[in-house]
Amino acid sequence: MLPKYDFASMKGGVRGKYVKRLRAGTNLVLLEPDVAAAFPSDAAVNRALRAALDVASAVTPGRLPNNSLQRSRSHVTPRAKKAHGSRRAAGR
Repeated sequence: MLPKYDFASMKGGVRGKYVKRLRAGTNLVLLEPDVAAAFPSDAAVNRALRAALDVASAVTPGRLPNNSLQRSRSHVTPRAKKAHGSRRAAGR
């Protein structure tokens, strides 16, 4: 702080007025302008996020499915198995 500020002469200031809030912890998130425009208040953002969490937990309790990263189980025909085995034997 600059020395020119004299807090003793200021009226109405209370030292540590928000210290409990600070110590309790606060998560601030900066929304992009187009996203922020969709919500009229911080309460609306919280309601939307809670609704998204409810939907996510209804899909899979504890986590969201990521099917694109799961191994697919495809039906392999005996002919395809035989062809695949012959390539291994040939060293390909």
